[in-house]
Amino acid sequence: MLPLDQEVDRITAEIGFAGVVSVDRGGRIEFARAYGLAHRGRDIANTMDTRFAIASGTKGLTALTVMSLIEEGRLSLSTTARSILGDDLPLIDDAVTVEHLLGHRSGIGDFLDEDDVDHDIAAYMLPAPPQDLADTEQYLPALDGHPHKFAPGTGFSYCNGGYVVLALIAERVTGIEFHSLVRQRVCVPAGMDSTEFLRSDEPCSRTALGYMKIDGSWRTNVFHLPVRGSGDGGIYSTTGDFTRFWAALYAGKIVSSVDLMTQRHSESPQDKSHYGLGFWLPTGKNTVMLEGYDAGVSFRSTYTPASQLTYTVISNSSEGAWPITRRLSEILD
Repeated sequence: MLPLDQEVDRITAEIGFAGVVSVDRGGRIEFARAYGLAHRGRDIANTMDTRFAIASGTKGLTALTVMSLIEEGRLSLSTTARSILGDDLPLIDDAVTVEHLLGHRSGIGDFLDEDDVDHDIAAYMLPAPPQDLADTEQYLPALDGHPHKFAPGTGFSYCNGGYVVLALIAERVTGIEFHSLVRQRVCVPAGMDSTEFLRSDEPCSRTALGYMKIDGSWRTNVFHLPVRGSGDGGIYSTTGDFTRFWAALYAGKIVSSVDLMTQRHSESPQDKSHYGLGFWLPTGKNTVMLEGYDAGVSFRSTYTPASQLTYTVISNSSEGAWPITRRLSEILD
């Protein structure tokens, strides 16, 4: 087998990878390298400091924000969504709790249903114009009108809408907008200085545009995703910030209930994985994982508590991360 650096370089060359790959063990960097372009039109290269959207990788940060409110006594796992939502989103069952939402066991209908066989991340499928989805309360019309799939607590169905509902709940119990809550309660204590919710129509320095091939041409994802994300996805980050994130999380710097959040609460046969509260737990491995996949975005960060091994692959294309994460899993897990 080739040395790690040569193996990663081989795969990235084969697939034309754009993004960053990082491997760290106990604070010691074993591999870190950037590839490809952050901006194809201006020929700007990705660097180790480039910020990328991480799509559903955001859900772990949302879960931690909510758990921090639980530890303060502002919420509990048994708090019902209805007790916070009032008359909003009437199709959400009165029995749905914060714990159901965190574990994808609420059964609520989803505004962006990834279980749908016709789901295509490259399609223009937003339930509202991108510019109308900037603040969490603006998601309410998109979240409404979706019938339940099953009774709360009786099954598992990955639900983007459920994590936007969690963001709504966090905002309403604190009176602070969700993006600021994540910054204050997760990013600051974790030392994630480069991580924040950015607007796609407000270009920032050292930030990669997301790309996908459409009709043979590279297009950005600006019309495919909300202009600013919420609880289900859309934060931007770096591989370095995620190395700091895992270390801070397991040092108890964010919340004290890490063990509870990384216990198996559900099984996802489709993904051959278990799910905790905001975190994936790959079957047969002693690892914890965050993952994101969307139009122009692919991200996975994996942590092994026993060895303090972190490896993160983050790409500004829809499929770029997966060949590399599969190979790193074979080598490192």
